[in-house]
Amino acid sequence: MSLKFAILTSLTERAGSGIELARRFDKSIGYFWPATHQQIYRELDRLAESGLIRELPLEGAPSRGNPRRFEVTGDGRRLLTEWIREPDEPDPMRSTMAVRVRAAAATGAVDEVREALRHHRDQRADTLRRYREIEDRDFARPDPADARDLLQHRVLTLGIQVEQAWVRWCDEVLEMLDQLPAG
Repeated sequence: MSLKFAILTSLTERAGSGIELARRFDKSIGYFWPATHQQIYRELDRLAESGLIRELPLEGAPSRGNPRRFEVTGDGRRLLTEWIREPDEPDPMRSTMAVRVRAAAATGAVDEVREALRHHRDQRADTLRRYREIEDRDFARPDPADARDLLQHRVLTLGIQVEQAWVRWCDEVLEMLDQLPAG
């Protein structure tokens, strides 16, 4: 997947400026497809050049501080819909933590990996906490007839389940390390 489809998705949900889009990435879609503000602005220019989004007219008198606002064009919506239909292969898992644990096994440095595991677990638990806060705030009472709410909530529950699995795995590895004989 490319950043293009994440931006098209976000702008289909709601038109906005580059800074508004970057803030949305920081609070929602970026948890699943992260991008820097610079990457977002570059991609907005490419999407506009290719006719997949268009700049909205400025409201009021033009001034230097007015941000450019964008919306998805018909071509952009068609491309996004075609992309939705395409089957794809699951992304391969890449995890430095898994490699660290494997390296600890290979080198015998099992005590040394504990701190990295604890840190990783704490970071995952913090992300899990944020996801649950988002769920409580945004999906406390989802409308069973609103496909948008239901599908957005399912994406969030995927994130919750992934973080729960990581926390559980870290706890299991730490517990296993505690049960190893000393030395």
